[in-house]
Amino acid sequence: MKKILANDGMEEAGIKLLEKAGFIVVTDKVPQDQLSEIINENDYVALTVRSATQVDKALIDSCPSIRVIARGGVGMDNIDVEHAKKKNIQVVNTPAASSLSVAELVIGNLFAMARYLDESNREMPVKGNTEFGTLKKKFSKGSELRGKTLGIIGFGRIGQEAAKIGLGVGMKIIAFDPYIAEANLEIEIHGAAKVAVKIKTSPLDDVLAQSDFITLHVPGGKVITKNEIKKMKKGVMLVNASRGGVIDEKDLLEGLNIGHIAHVALDVFEGEPKPNKDILQHPRISLTPHIGGSTEEAQQRIGIELAEKIIHFLR
Repeated sequence: MKKILANDGMEEAGIKLLEKAGFIVVTDKVPQDQLSEIINENDYVALTVRSATQVDKALIDSCPSIRVIARGGVGMDNIDVEHAKKKNIQVVNTPAASSLSVAELVIGNLFAMARYLDESNREMPVKGNTEFGTLKKKFSKGSELRGKTLGIIGFGRIGQEAAKIGLGVGMKIIAFDPYIAEANLEIEIHGAAKVAVKIKTSPLDDVLAQSDFITLHVPGGKVITKNEIKKMKKGVMLVNASRGGVIDEKDLLEGLNIGHIAHVALDVFEGEPKPNKDILQHPRISLTPHIGGSTEEAQQRIGIELAEKIIHFLR
């Protein structure tokens, strides 16, 4: 029987699909420096990873039995995709499986920032018993999302999912994407017919200038620097749940400290997994440890999608 190494784990639903198709799935975590040896000893035909395992040129060259490399998630920064293709190895990922999970985290952050929930949660345990009235006054100046403009930079799957939820709570949507001129969004409303909304994308400068909130959904690059921050409304709030480094963190801190940016929510960081301490300790940055696509539902979808793709290519 052909064997598959799920080195960064796999959800049970995906494992069951693969086993039903006649594969043996091994989920034992193999250290990076032992990976090629273990793959060759066991003649694994497929390797599945998340973000932890690095699949570089050396590993690919040293493992001739591998026919499929599968990445659970969207990005494939940890895989030398081009070299794998040259070796006739199929490389697949699951770009759609976690889109809703990331979008919901983004919108959750919008609600939290608009009502200062993270700051309040930091200060209430320390001062709530002695300065309740002061904190009540401090955190009573929040705002509603309805009627505000949500700017979306990167209007692919995740950006469009965020737009759907934003529209659902009454926000105005303005989006930028160099590759997408317009998108037709179908919003499902429980107990009612689907609602269709067409969004035409706009120039980046328009998104920066008009948005009360901005969320980024791009594959990489330095998208937001002090030049872009200057074009934003004073009091803008930002969310980055895409890639660390797409917002220049030095410029971000400056924008926060001079009051041009009101609040930021970060799920990804430069220098991850050791983020900048100034970022981690800033009172107006809401923090999560790169969990955007990590929900139970998304993990199940990822496992099933990976299994289906592996079965397709190995058969």
